Amino acid sequence: MGARIDKTSSSVGVVRGTLNADIANTEWNKLRAVGINSSGLVVLGAGQSGIKGIAIIDSTNYRAGKRVDIFKLGEAILTSTDILVAGTSYTANTTTGVVSSAAASGTQIAIGYTIESDRFVIQGVG
Repeated sequence: MGARIDKTSSSVGVVRGTLNADIANTEWNKLRAVGINSSGLVVLGAGQSGIKGIAIIDSTNYRAGKRVDIFKLGEAILTSTDILVAGTSYTANTTTGVVSSAAASGTQIAIGYTIESDRFVIQGVG
């Protein structure tokens, strides 16, 4: 199954945007950091705007032109190969949007932390 959102407040923690391009199925059901490009469309990584939130792309919204939820605050449940290390801070790569435990830097933006190995807290991204 992969990642899914467990808790969020749609009035303050979620925005919607339209995908710029198709997203490969290898990226589906994972936490991916997204930004907005100069056309106002959602892209993996920072785009023109910088990292604005976390999206979970799946078979229902992976095509260019589809609307996706961008989570700025909330909690995600992780399953199978997406399990992370409990009590760890995580960053997102500004080019690829990939979430990892790499140290924050000019190309790695802090996005959240884990409560347990399968509970990721999105911490006010963007």
